Amino acid sequence: MKIGVFCSANENIDPDFFTLTKELGEWMASKKHTLVFGGTNMGLMNCIAKAAHEGGSQVIGIVPTIVEKNGRTSEYNDIEIPCDNLSDRKDMLLLQSDIIIALPGGIGTLDEVFTVAAAHTIGYHNKKVILYNMKGFWNKLIETLDKLESDGFIRGNWHNYIAVANNFEEMCELLKL
Repeated sequence: MKIGVFCSANENIDPDFFTLTKELGEWMASKKHTLVFGGTNMGLMNCIAKAAHEGGSQVIGIVPTIVEKNGRTSEYNDIEIPCDNLSDRKDMLLLQSDIIIALPGGIGTLDEVFTVAAAHTIGYHNKKVILYNMKGFWNKLIETLDKLESDGFIRGNWHNYIAVANNFEEMCELLKL
């Protein structure tokens, strides 16, 4: 399976997120899944790439030209797919992946999650995004999604497009889809 991962490119975040991200990358490698990610050498992005690559998984980095120009490309990319900008990167990552996992991240990660979920609601694809809710990181977003749904701003059940894994075991179960 090709697993797309959206996540933070920041280094100064909770160290537990790095430990849990490494665990996921090692698990992906043990199952011979391919990692598809944003291609940078920073933060959780590089952490999962290193763990997957060193465990024997193929790592596909979707690398915007500005990232490459700034020397921020991960050395763990087995395949680099160049792209012009972040919109292209999202499109290519979705195209290359069977399912998407969102690890802790910021504005970019939120943008990616909602781009994939919105495209699913319209019918462009049937791929889910899994929020890996490490240490409750996504709890406030989950509350917001529940409120949006209860207030009628989301048609149907948002869980049809976005799944939640509160721990590693739940993550593995959702990846059996």
